[in-house]
Amino acid sequence: MKQLEEIKGLGPKTKCSLQRLGVMTSEDLLYYYPFRYETLKKSNIEELKQDDKIVIDGNIESIPTVFHINRRLNKMNFRIVSDGKLLQVVIFNRSFLKSRLSIGEIVTVIGKYDCKHNLIIANDIRLGPLPKSPRIVPIYHSYSGIGGKQIQSYLLQLFSDEIDVVDYIPEGLSLKYQFMDKVRSLKQIHFPTNKHSLKTALLRAKYEELFLFMLKMNYLKKEKQHTNGLKRDVSFAYIEEFIKCLPFSLTEDQLVCIKAIYDDLNGKKRMNRLIQGDVGSGKTIVSFVAMYMNHLSGYQSALMVPTEILARQHYKKLEEIFEPYQVNVAVLTGKTKAKEKREIYEGLKNGTISIVVGTHALISEAVEYKNLGLVITDEQHRFGVNQRSNLKNKGITPDILYMSATPIPRTYALTIYGDMDVSNIHTMPSGRCPVITTIKKNEEIREVLENMYKELKQGHQVYVIAPLIEENEKSDLENVTLLEEKMKKAFGKLYQIGVLHGKMSPKEKEEVMLNFEQNEIQILISTTVVEVGVDVSNATMIVIFDSERFGLSALHQLRGRVGRSNLQSYCILISDSEKERLSILTRTNDGFKISEEDFKLRGSGDLFGVRQSGDMQFKIADLKKDFEILMKAKEDSEVYILNGKIEEDIILKEYVEETKILS
Repeated sequence: MKQLEEIKGLGPKTKCSLQRLGVMTSEDLLYYYPFRYETLKKSNIEELKQDDKIVIDGNIESIPTVFHINRRLNKMNFRIVSDGKLLQVVIFNRSFLKSRLSIGEIVTVIGKYDCKHNLIIANDIRLGPLPKSPRIVPIYHSYSGIGGKQIQSYLLQLFSDEIDVVDYIPEGLSLKYQFMDKVRSLKQIHFPTNKHSLKTALLRAKYEELFLFMLKMNYLKKEKQHTNGLKRDVSFAYIEEFIKCLPFSLTEDQLVCIKAIYDDLNGKKRMNRLIQGDVGSGKTIVSFVAMYMNHLSGYQSALMVPTEILARQHYKKLEEIFEPYQVNVAVLTGKTKAKEKREIYEGLKNGTISIVVGTHALISEAVEYKNLGLVITDEQHRFGVNQRSNLKNKGITPDILYMSATPIPRTYALTIYGDMDVSNIHTMPSGRCPVITTIKKNEEIREVLENMYKELKQGHQVYVIAPLIEENEKSDLENVTLLEEKMKKAFGKLYQIGVLHGKMSPKEKEEVMLNFEQNEIQILISTTVVEVGVDVSNATMIVIFDSERFGLSALHQLRGRVGRSNLQSYCILISDSEKERLSILTRTNDGFKISEEDFKLRGSGDLFGVRQSGDMQFKIADLKKDFEILMKAKEDSEVYILNGKIEEDIILKEYVEETKILS
């Protein structure tokens, strides 16, 4: 098989752009699947309504003219004649095509039809006529000028030689399901001949991906059944006494969860448990109790969180809770000063520090633990599999506890986290009032400002959320800078306004959050950096602009920043569209129900954060759409492992052994 360097027309610059798309090798290019398909079939212009999609071919009737709107934007106009009908065509940022568009040439135009002005606003122009029969066209994600046509031209060169790829589906299963040959299926995915062949090829590719995933899960589960845990012998009476001394009562779900963790830690097997709980349901205190159990056994605990703000917040709470027990607690982040870092490194190495909380700084090479017995990862889907593994590998066989405030529908959780035990916390701590959620249009902003003023007058604080940091000429979405100007105009003389976003330095972020926590800032304008774990009990309102841009689970996470005390709290979603979808949040505060709806609407990608996690890099499968295939793959992989066939399969054995090292 050709190497990337051997492909004609693929120079160093293009290779660099392909690498940005994750294409490092020829094999990566074969697995760079289209994200959707278009069927090119000539539209009947008489049947089209305003703004309908149009696919049409015709002869160019006028010389194209180009207008430069600004340095980055140009517009090209020309006319075509199609079946005797004269049509105006407009396309943006395609001025390079002008020299190839001559009068009389036949072109295919794809775009949106403005029937009022007999105009096509094109998004693609192709030289030549439409094929006589409908043609399926793959659509690829592009980067820096690399589009679908280029990708297909490189793929054509690969397929002109003999293709060398590993077929991971065992022969018996291929025969059972009569799967298409792998090389043929890859060619069909990139160059489909008809709908039936494409469907058959996609089924095979999806099954292989999901079979491998479930094989990894089931193999890990089997291996972990034989992994002995650390020896502990702690009386539950000590744990009950610790719980009684907490400054608040725990819910039934929290107590059930704590008992499950206690049984895990005192059992023979190594703990591998996931706690799923809604925002504000009290997962963190459950992890604190787990750390106390671990401390009583003489082991160290490490709690890894995704942000510095959250690490500092947890550290403050840990110090309060463990002060009466003389437990030495430390916080370690990228921002920790060199002298303090050295002291923490020494304390972890000699065992004088029992509990450490921090960001990925916990897994740096310089960190050594004397006897790490418990590893806790908060918001686990935000860390890559390698990051979590690095922390686990800091101890000999530490017990593992994951926490997630993004609940996953039960059926999917049992499959996706098949190698873990899953505990759910549904009930909220007593005294919490459900957050009242409403949807307002942009034209109702005056009413929104009045509602904010009511809360501020009572001494409460308000979050204002924007999806962007700075202006984008292609978007009129509210951004932090613009919102800051608006809020200063409305409240600047009365209240302090702060700004928080991802481009700020850690020191700047911490300073703003500290000022907000101490009520020195009353209105905090922020991007989604406040989504995870930030806990300011005096904040009683969150206003989210352009809320249609967020998934339901993300909005629910943001809403969880308020309602963290006995004060009535409010969430205002500002949007001029998608009212039906957003209305789900006005009807329920149950994150589990919301995640079910999010899953139905958007599929697995955004819900599980797979693009960030590194755990489930599905290139072609979708857990929602392909759930039946997933369940079949789960069943087949279980049988394959149970019957010991994996021990005879060199290719699959090597594949899962790599997974075993990572876990």
